[in-house]
Parts: sequence; C-alpha cells; structure tokens
Amino acid sequence: MQVWRLDDLEGPARDGEILVRNHWMFVDPYMRGRMRDGKSYVEPFQLGKPLDGGCVGEVVQSQNGKFQEGDFVLGNLGWRNYWTSDGKGVIKVDAKAVPAQTYLSALGMTGFTAYVGLNKIGELKQGDTVFVSAASGAVGSIVCQIAKLKKCRVIGSAGSKEKIDWLIDKAGIDDAFNYHEVDNISAKLAELCPNGIDLYFDNVGGDHLEGAIDTMNDFGRIVCCGMISSYNAKGPTPGPQNISMVIGKRLRIQGFIVRDHMDQTDAFQRDMTDWIRSEKIVWRETITEGLEDAPKAFIALFTGDKRGKSLVKLA
Repeated sequence: MQVWRLDDLEGPARDGEILVRNHWMFVDPYMRGRMRDGKSYVEPFQLGKPLDGGCVGEVVQSQNGKFQEGDFVLGNLGWRNYWTSDGKGVIKVDAKAVPAQTYLSALGMTGFTAYVGLNKIGELKQGDTVFVSAASGAVGSIVCQIAKLKKCRVIGSAGSKEKIDWLIDKAGIDDAFNYHEVDNISAKLAELCPNGIDLYFDNVGGDHLEGAIDTMNDFGRIVCCGMISSYNAKGPTPGPQNISMVIGKRLRIQGFIVRDHMDQTDAFQRDMTDWIRSEKIVWRETITEGLEDAPKAFIALFTGDKRGKSLVKLA
C-alpha cells in the first residue's frame, strides 16, 4: 500500500491496481480505542504511519478491469488524499443515486451498525419501549428512527436543547431529555418510561447504563454498541453499581462488532435504500473541510460539538 501526494500522480497505478482520489472520509469515536496499545478487536494505529478509516473516493486511474475511471468506491483508507489498491475490500457505489457521503453515514457502517444492533442483537419487537443514549448521534439517530418504523415507543438522551428538539421534531421520537440537566438518570427514565424499558441501545455506558438497568423490564435486552463516557478515562472506570439486578430481572446484555454480521448486508441495503427513498429516515452531518482540519473534527467527537455523522470533505 502506498500513500500519494498531489504531485506524485504520474502513473502510480500499477498492473491490477486503481488510484483513488478521496472525496470524503469520516471520523468516529471507535478510533480513540485504536490510539491505545492493547488488546482489542481491531489493530491499534501505528506511530509514524497514516491513520485509516472509512472513505469514499473516485477512481482516477485504473489498471484493474473491475473498475473504470470515474467510478466511485467505498474503502477504508481515509486520512489521505490519494491511495492505490488492488481492489480487494473496495466496493463500487452509486454516487448518482444518493450523495456519495451517504455511504459513510445512513447507507454505510453507521446505518448498518444501527440496523444490526437493533434487529439482530436487540431482537427488536413491535411495540417495545426503547431507550437510546446519545440518541442524536450518527448511530443513535438511525436507531431511534428504525425503532419508530417498528411502532415502538422511543426515548432518547442528548446533550443540548437543540439536539432534543431535533430528535422530537425531525426524527419523530416520543420523548427525550438533556442529560446535562438531569441529576438522576434512573429517576428521569422512571418518569418517562412508567411501564419500563424493553430494549436499551447503549452508546454511552456509565450512569446511562446504570439508569437503564434500574428501569429495565424483566427479560429486557441491552445492546452495548459504545461507551463513549469512558473512552478518554485515564484509568479503569467502575461498572454499574446495580449490576446484580441483571440476575433478578433476567436481563440479556450483549456487545457486538458490526463486522461480525456482514451476512446482514443485503437486507440492510434493501431496507435502508427503501426508507431513504420514501423519506422515512433523516440524518444530519457535520462537515469539516480539508484533511488538515480532520484532527479538529475528531476531537469534536468528544466535546459534543457536532451533529450526526462527522465527515471530512477532501475534494
């Protein structure tokens, strides 16, 4: 694999390869875990080497019969302007059907994570009461809307009034609260969910997980997608103080890595494409211009200074 600068473009694509100019890349909280040297489900970033991550770009040179110049492709070599590949793991996408960056958000791994987490891991049932933490985020907002499409009652948490208003007015959920204004998550959830919670989609961990356990119905399901509250912790963080309630309530708690469930890809693409075309799914993007400002976009993930999927426009 080679990384090319703008002035390196004369003939870098060798036999069997393509040269791709990135148009879009995303930044995502999971990347924070790759900045630690330790055991994980994904290899840590290496010092002195470019980061990587989801990207969409245009084929500008092709020596590979499967790709033509002008094709748009989805890859995993973000954090650079150009890259070459033999085509393995690179997927052609239709940038005329939807904007190219959609394949990094609603039609990409973000939407796929929401779809798999709810349907396969959470076993979403029509009429469930669903609580989603970080509900205005890239994954959380899609989770909320898929649950509403299944006629569920949906409650969300977010970090500002503007985000709460968007969740209710645009995403169409039933209720939401600003966690900065709540002293006791458990009490707030008991107020908003008097009949208990059937499914909790956890993006936060910490006090949100503890509050959800307090409010879960017997045989409830907890889907652990992320725990952003602990990503920047300098030491071990305590688990929920009420973890013993998992036994009495017979709760099921399951984490997941979306790449383990690629067998769901066709169903996801079919359903999500239909929802997008019929305008049943809405989403937001925070767009940063230029590779040089990508680090700022990444840092903003942990300050709450973003809306929906955080994208960097490269071309």
